[in-house]
Amino acid sequence: MKIGIHSIEYYLPEHILENMTLAALYPEWTAEKILSKTGIRSRHIASESECVSDITEKAAKKLFSAHNIDSSDIDFLILITENPDYILPPTSCILQDRLGLSVKSGAIDVNLGCSGFVYGLKLAKALIASGESKNLLLLTGDMYSKRINPMDKSTRTLFGDAATASLITTGEDVSEIRSFDIGTNGGGYNHLIIPSGGIRLSKNSETGIVKTEEDGSMRSMDDIYMNGPEIMLFSIEMVPQNVANVLRLHNLTLGDIDWFVFHQANQYILNYLRKKIKIPEEKFIIEMEDVGNTVSSTIPLALKRSYEHGSRFKKGDKIMLVGFGVGLSWGATIIEFGGKL
Repeated sequence: MKIGIHSIEYYLPEHILENMTLAALYPEWTAEKILSKTGIRSRHIASESECVSDITEKAAKKLFSAHNIDSSDIDFLILITENPDYILPPTSCILQDRLGLSVKSGAIDVNLGCSGFVYGLKLAKALIASGESKNLLLLTGDMYSKRINPMDKSTRTLFGDAATASLITTGEDVSEIRSFDIGTNGGGYNHLIIPSGGIRLSKNSETGIVKTEEDGSMRSMDDIYMNGPEIMLFSIEMVPQNVANVLRLHNLTLGDIDWFVFHQANQYILNYLRKKIKIPEEKFIIEMEDVGNTVSSTIPLALKRSYEHGSRFKKGDKIMLVGFGVGLSWGATIIEFGGKL
């Protein structure tokens, strides 16, 4: 029996932040310049009262309703997020109760971002293959907007908030999850980081001091810091290797893959990688113009929205999924489309 993705649903917060609004804050940038640099026209932003548990709960209930899934049949929940409601307890435990899952179900948080969905698929497949789970709920949800300084144009123009819910199970019509190539280089951990707020550096009056960077962006140690050039160098070095490794693992060539869904970092990086790897443009999915970079949710969101926009996938299509970023970490796999999402 195949182990794979049965279905995916998502939730996008109601508030939409347009480029025109951001351009008014950053006089040297226009709405068109932001679009040309990032490939993003707008992004959804969580309300002040919304937490990750709220948006992932909505995505999961949408999944249950749309696909006639009984919550009592879920025996394991994995939540991929870097923005938990609390330092403790795990947000997945809160969701177990809110979603009405059995008290016999497992629930864990995985603190991972851009590669998180691929890692989540690997964990889910392993749990099901080992017999420890039958129906696993894989949730992704991030709210970088709550940790970005409003005047940090380098990050605020990129990131949007979103949540997704996927049912991973067995069956003949699931999108089968194949083998994985994953890796980690923790030596680059400080290239995408919130320096304060953990045990190593607690928030205090000094960490909250906002400083102006050379490019005019403003942030404190309580805010997200991204070293864009280093993240770019990491991506162009590791992603082509990751793609080559997963092809070799499956004894396939680039031409055997019908679709490529990479982490939707930004349009510039995606197009650079596509050309470097020599992926045909018509096979390469970019689905971020009105949602931005939604971190752990980018791959499942791109999969579902591509399916909704005309169902371009055909049963049996091989779809390569590639995640890369914060950590630094990366991961790729191939799924064989089962006919529906």
